[in-house]
Amino acid sequence: MSSQVVLLVEDNERNLKLARDVLEYAGFTVLVATSGEEAVATARRSAPDVILMDLQLPGIDGHAALSLLRADSTTGSIPVVALTAFAMAQDRDRAMAAGFDGYLEKPINVRLFPDQVREHLRTEAP
Repeated sequence: MSSQVVLLVEDNERNLKLARDVLEYAGFTVLVATSGEEAVATARRSAPDVILMDLQLPGIDGHAALSLLRADSTTGSIPVVALTAFAMAQDRDRAMAAGFDGYLEKPINVRLFPDQVREHLRTEAP
């Protein structure tokens, strides 16, 4: 069985390294994008099983990238989970209302993170 593919969209180098290392150690294949535009292009090219999207990104932000992903038939069904340092209840509500499939807070809990990601994996092939 091939490993599940995660597209990690994060512009902070430390956060990116930690999340990537934890996911790779847990057996995931991790693709990386550091901007919203790069995330959309990578998702279209690679059809990952889940996208973990930071909300504050250079260029287009996570909300705008989500809109582009949802509008495209090749990426519209990929689960997209907000991964953000915003931790207020209204931030979670806003992300969920915008169409994110889940919401994970930073800093991540390295022990829980792989299982939290698994909860959001696409269950059907693209």
